[in-house]
Amino acid sequence: MSAVDSAIAPVADFAALKVRQQAAWSTGNYAVVGTTLQIVGENLCEALDVRAGSRVLDVAAGNGNATLAAARRWCEVTSTDYVASLLDAGRVRAQAEGLAVQFQEADAEALPFADASFDIVMSTFGVMFTPDHNKAAAELLRVCKPGGRIGLANWTPESFIGQLFKTIGKYIPPPAGVKSPAMWGTQAHIEALFGSSARKIVASSRDFTFRYRSPAHFVEVFRTFYGPVNKAFAALEGETRAAFLHDLMNLIESRNRSGDATLVLPSEYLEVVVERQ
Repeated sequence: MSAVDSAIAPVADFAALKVRQQAAWSTGNYAVVGTTLQIVGENLCEALDVRAGSRVLDVAAGNGNATLAAARRWCEVTSTDYVASLLDAGRVRAQAEGLAVQFQEADAEALPFADASFDIVMSTFGVMFTPDHNKAAAELLRVCKPGGRIGLANWTPESFIGQLFKTIGKYIPPPAGVKSPAMWGTQAHIEALFGSSARKIVASSRDFTFRYRSPAHFVEVFRTFYGPVNKAFAALEGETRAAFLHDLMNLIESRNRSGDATLVLPSEYLEVVVERQ
């Protein structure tokens, strides 16, 4: 790259972006949405073939879907997120089921654990939203023991959620120089992030189906509780907000396969199992 190119190439301010992201995910109450995704954590634990007694780390765990799935399989689970209120929600869920889980605030890009501390490291729709993809992947690899496994569930670019974020980006452009979270939902990006440290990578396309009372009910829940959508509506006004809502409803209705007044909306995600060298 020439000196001129270097001068004009956008450089992402990851630290500032992380602060904004943390504020977004702290807005509303992601746990309301997160709880509906429980089956993804269960399926990921099966894909990882977790064994009782395994040391498991759930990164960017939210309110603990994969955490609870692993704990139900008698694993020794540590659940981490950088939003304390989400960890509190996960703690309540674990206590209600009588599950022993350690909860700890942690940044996915700077995990406070020694090298090779865990047999299994996993994240469902969490680590994909880190600003620095390479640093986050390096941390997952670092804390996973040799021969251990890393399991991920990441929305794909063409999935409903991928297109939801694309719609938000139409009205609130993402910061320059930042890679799309949906790249984590492509096998090529996963290979680029983990391939040099992996014995084997298995990536499978799956669907999660959102089921709500109606398209309007979905918008109401996401507008109220899902941080990025909540922030988008708060940032837009008047005709611009109305246009965003119109585009969002069109996207939802184009993917709804219920055939009645309810919402039955599949969203593709990439289920990934990385076997660590």
